[in-house]
Amino acid sequence: MSSSTPRQVADAYVEAVCDLDPIVAASLGNRPGDDRLPDFGPTGLEAEAELARTTLAELDRVLEADPTLLDHPVERGCARLLRERLGAELAVHESGEGYRSLSNLFSPVHSVRQVFMLMPAVTEEDWAVIARRMARVPEAYRGYRASLDEGARRGLFVAPRQVRTVVGQLDEWLAGPYFATFVAAGPDTLRSQLHEAAGAADAAVAGMRDYLRDEYAPRAAGTPDAVGRERYAVAARRWTGSDLGAGQGLEEAYAWGWAEHRRILAEQWAEAEKVLPGATPMEAMRWLNEHGPAVEGVAAIRERLQAMMDEAIEALDGTHFDLAEPVRKVEAMIAPPGSAAAPYYTRPAQDFSRPGRTWLPTLGRERFPLWDLISIWYHEGVPGHHLQLAQWAYVSGELSTYQTSLGSVGANVEGWALYAERLMDELGYLADPAARLGYLDAQQLRAVRVVIDIGMHLGLPIPEDAEGVLAGHRGKPWTPELARAFLGESSGADPAFLDSELVRYLGLPGQAISYKLGERAWLAGRAAAQRARGANFDLKAWHMAALSQGSLGLDDLAAELAQL
Repeated sequence: MSSSTPRQVADAYVEAVCDLDPIVAASLGNRPGDDRLPDFGPTGLEAEAELARTTLAELDRVLEADPTLLDHPVERGCARLLRERLGAELAVHESGEGYRSLSNLFSPVHSVRQVFMLMPAVTEEDWAVIARRMARVPEAYRGYRASLDEGARRGLFVAPRQVRTVVGQLDEWLAGPYFATFVAAGPDTLRSQLHEAAGAADAAVAGMRDYLRDEYAPRAAGTPDAVGRERYAVAARRWTGSDLGAGQGLEEAYAWGWAEHRRILAEQWAEAEKVLPGATPMEAMRWLNEHGPAVEGVAAIRERLQAMMDEAIEALDGTHFDLAEPVRKVEAMIAPPGSAAAPYYTRPAQDFSRPGRTWLPTLGRERFPLWDLISIWYHEGVPGHHLQLAQWAYVSGELSTYQTSLGSVGANVEGWALYAERLMDELGYLADPAARLGYLDAQQLRAVRVVIDIGMHLGLPIPEDAEGVLAGHRGKPWTPELARAFLGESSGADPAFLDSELVRYLGLPGQAISYKLGERAWLAGRAAAQRARGANFDLKAWHMAALSQGSLGLDDLAAELAQL
């Protein structure tokens, strides 16, 4: 049955993606009995690209048959999003990035494990599906290895830094071992089947670790960390929904990020004085790590983060948001060993059969200072990622599944989460100097990300007004070593986190800039709407309208927000 509207084209695309990539289906929660894993091999990569091409052709056909469809705002927005997103994905495919898709976050190595955390695990049948899918892990990794081998044949490698990091992560998984530990919670009636599947999966992890360490790494030797302007522009479009590579867009973002760094630094000095008179921002943050309020124990910090989100929902619902009942549920979780260091969020199933969840990597810690966790949980949970992505699921029937899931643009989502942190500051929830210094530390990290991500990959010169560790390198190009030194001077996070962050920026070019550039668009859109409405501007109504419009890229976001 052919489609007759852009939304139907988009949702047919979602169903077809779920056929090709069952991990996407697991994320959406729409095929709970599916026990497959994707084909990560070259054939699978080409099938995904061909689906994008045929979907764009179908969109053209539908719009040629009835151009008046673009008079409908939702159809017009869906068509524009679908065209931009699939164009961005095809550009990534055509540049061969799928054949060197390895990083400490978001790569196939990780998604094969992540899918099991998204699956139902309550009934015996749930666990039977888990066992069947787990038995397919070796096949999935073989396909992924075939793609890396094809990349090697084409001369497309990931830098050794990424390989070493992922090998280290896989070592941590095997220390468990991860899959054997995961199935320990399964029913006794399936013990043999689960044990066999977990053994095969853990062996496949060991095989992938050995392949990366012993075969791939030697071939990748000498591959530079920086990807260069051309690859960076393709990647940045994927994460932002904007062609920043055109003209001086990347240079403008770099200069703006540096200006934000300087602005935030001045605020940090003022807040540090309140925390510890006479201290520098870094001294104040180190003092808070040692002497500020903290929670002891992993179970206790999970409970504290859950309470923080529950309390935020109670306080904000009816005052600054109108939350549907399904949106009011979110769970705080502890990330499994071998995760990247940054906290993260997983969205709810489209039907809310699985709630939205925040995840805290503990990195082996048992003590958790609170000064730098409060703002980040407003970001990851409420009113950040959870309120946006759960609201998208709630309104998906009014828009399309695509606009509220697969069509997600990183700069929109991360921009909202940063806006959410700022909103909580504006509302007085970060009035305590320690918590506000944590908020400013998080803001500073996102500004520094813009600077070093663009600076490293494009080899831009360090600004002439740079101070501290950069003072002797003004005008010289950024290197990973200088970026790491600048991170250490600019952030109160612990060294392990900053090491992980640097690897992340180098392995996911363009992703790190999506936060602050997205926040800039959200703030510009709100300011324009306030100017247009004047005394009639209703912040709660604006929030709900903004959260109910689905995904938009940076080329459209601020303009659309201004009209709400």
